[in-house]
Amino acid sequence: MSTCAECKKKECQKSEVSNLSNCPTKDKDWLKSVKAEYEKEENIKISQLAAHIEKTGYCKWTRIEEIYHFAKQGKMNKIGIAFCVGLSNEARVVSRYFRTKGFDVVSAVCCCGALDKSVAKIAEDDKFNPFEEESMCNPIGQALLFNKLSTDLNVILGLCVGHDSLFMKYAKSLTTVLAVKDRVLGHNPLAAIYQSESYYKKKLFDEDTEWL
Repeated sequence: MSTCAECKKKECQKSEVSNLSNCPTKDKDWLKSVKAEYEKEENIKISQLAAHIEKTGYCKWTRIEEIYHFAKQGKMNKIGIAFCVGLSNEARVVSRYFRTKGFDVVSAVCCCGALDKSVAKIAEDDKFNPFEEESMCNPIGQALLFNKLSTDLNVILGLCVGHDSLFMKYAKSLTTVLAVKDRVLGHNPLAAIYQSESYYKKKLFDEDTEWL
């Protein structure tokens, strides 16, 4: 079992092995299989590019700028934007941004295809308007559409929890995330984490929770 989140030292940042018995760095078989994947040419290129973007734009580039430089330097010409209908205005700006940067941009809204929720056998209690026709989010459709259009890089913009998982499951091209869905916190889910020892403590944890 790996519990890196509970490790306070993170010796692995210095290429060292933790004293914790469950440190994954001690798993030689796992490391061997990992190294074999990194030795593949396509993964070497992506790893080198990611490291270059991280170092060059460190604390200078916003997330959307990082995606731009990653796509440009990786010679990714066609970008697919998979977005939630609730972020249509944001998607329009993002699409315009990448177009002005010279990319071929395609986009797909979550409800594309107008499939009724009955297709996925969604219970009436889980619909906003029970016993009425209601379009379902269609992340599989978004992914398959981008596969058909041969995107070089997909960008997720505000897909719901689970829907983003299905999109990534079916997308063939590299996928990155610009923003995640959080209707309560203005799509900034870490705000709850930053307030976890004050305002959000009672919402996130039981009263008897022990802090390490």
